[in-house]
Amino acid sequence: MENYYQPKIETMPREELQKLQSERLAAQIKHVYENVPYYRAKMDEKGVTPDDIKGIEDLHKLPFLSKDDLREAYPYGLLAAPLKDCVRIHSTSGTTGKRVVAFYTQHDIDLWEDCCARAVVAAGGTSDDVCQVCYGYGLFTGGMGLHGGSHKVGCLTLPMSSGNTARQLQFMEDLQSTILCCTPSYAAYLAESAIETGVRDRLKLKAGIFGAEAWTEEMRHDIEEKLGLKAFDIYGLTELSGPGVAFECSEQGGMHINEDHFIAEIINPVTGEVLPYGEKGELVFTSITKEAFPMIRYRTRDICVLNAEKCSCGRTHIRMSKPMGRSDDMLIIRGVNVFPSQIETVLLNKGMSANYQIIVDRVNNSDTLDINVEMTPDLFSDSIAEISKIEKDLVNSLKAMLGIMAKVHLVEPKSITRSEGKAVRVIDNRKLY
Repeated sequence: MENYYQPKIETMPREELQKLQSERLAAQIKHVYENVPYYRAKMDEKGVTPDDIKGIEDLHKLPFLSKDDLREAYPYGLLAAPLKDCVRIHSTSGTTGKRVVAFYTQHDIDLWEDCCARAVVAAGGTSDDVCQVCYGYGLFTGGMGLHGGSHKVGCLTLPMSSGNTARQLQFMEDLQSTILCCTPSYAAYLAESAIETGVRDRLKLKAGIFGAEAWTEEMRHDIEEKLGLKAFDIYGLTELSGPGVAFECSEQGGMHINEDHFIAEIINPVTGEVLPYGEKGELVFTSITKEAFPMIRYRTRDICVLNAEKCSCGRTHIRMSKPMGRSDDMLIIRGVNVFPSQIETVLLNKGMSANYQIIVDRVNNSDTLDINVEMTPDLFSDSIAEISKIEKDLVNSLKAMLGIMAKVHLVEPKSITRSEGKAVRVIDNRKLY
């Protein structure tokens, strides 16, 4: 049976797409200016009116929004639609400060589910598939987004949420799930558990749609090998709607941005200067179809590259690279910029476990970097001398990658706490001082 969900706009010629973006941007700015006093004040401060925004070529004239703005305007300060027209909220975890609350009209939810449906179709999903959604439901956007997208494609949807791994594997086997949606760290844990319990060869998974946290190509290949599927990346933020802002196609050469709903820019994170396609910088998004909670030039803090070259899959929407880190999550250790993804790349290239933890501390006014890495059962049975040799090799490889020395500690299997949601990879004790 063919997909009944067939998005045509993804192959629209660039010239037509940019004309559509310009029309929607101009209308969105008028909507925001008239209905959001907080943003109107930011525009007035910069001397910009809706009449100044004729199309995408004028986007650079508008002020940026940041997470600080969202926290300052919490909860209703950026609401652009009457509260009576809003039917749902989602929220960030609030672990780094006041929660960000995003509002949705029914129209917003319909468009969001369309975006997620595109991601499912791009991963090969049809109405014949069984889609197991293991992202968290509730205030977190992951579960509801992929749930709605799966419905639009016509998949049989298993709304599992996260956790209860034994039940996840039972349903995966009994109902013959073909598409798995969850965080990459939980996919790695499911793979580990499937192998340990002996159900791996009885699974029928063909594709995985993984997002909500950073993961490397090395981790992708490890998950693909262990679960016997093709792993697809998906990108989104609660502030923009949730997952489905961008997604990978079968070519896996970057994530196609749903440009009929979101305009992407890359800026210099220090100066705010707009950079051309192909240059690395901070990703900025403007939502041009959201009614209740539109973000205008929202600084995501994700570092990536935009690629406007034509994709062989036929989609004309530009692609974003996998985020290479975050401008606000980057660790500065002894004056050196360190991204956790660099450490993961070294570990997985050396055949180490995907279960690791980075601990940063300060001793005698000097930063320290320790990395705990779980041993495999085979490695755990090796001699102390052999383990010491492996640790030394990892130390040298990490120094070559990072430019600074890190201490590596191979720890017992299962000694690092597993995550059923987003993995806690970094513990920065310096924040406590």
